[in-house]
Amino acid sequence: MDADKTAWEQRSLVRVVPPVEPRKLAKVPFVELADGRLQGVVSSGSDIERVYVSSIDAGSHALSCSTNNNRPCGALHGYACKHIHLLAGEAVVQYGLDRVARYLRVEVPTGDDLMRHLKGSPTRTPAAVVFSRFLRHLAYLEVADSTEPLAELHWFPAMGAVR
Repeated sequence: MDADKTAWEQRSLVRVVPPVEPRKLAKVPFVELADGRLQGVVSSGSDIERVYVSSIDAGSHALSCSTNNNRPCGALHGYACKHIHLLAGEAVVQYGLDRVARYLRVEVPTGDDLMRHLKGSPTRTPAAVVFSRFLRHLAYLEVADSTEPLAELHWFPAMGAVR
């Protein structure tokens, strides 16, 4: 191995930051802090074939929830639906209350409930991007462990390459 390169630069694998607490993935299989939102995929409580894409915007705390085929959640009326509550709860388990609150730009006293401090109103945010990212993460679960490069990531430029 080249002495000037770290181990992660030699393979297609980077260590993932572990969750603050272990998560149960059945209800909220995907949660992320990305694109200026807390967003993720939440399983339907009534239909095993339906999932909801829910999000909370950072700063404005606007709330969005719709099915994976962009039909609005019937329970999002001026206040957060159960899908958004589940998403927020799992985000706190995954990232910790301080990190989620900081990302959403809200003051939450230690030990308090994040949702009590969010006063956003419902908005429509397209579900396709978040749902596609979720499906991509599922596909990576089927890739066998390897230190070999992944073909679909070969377009990334080499670190330190000079042109």
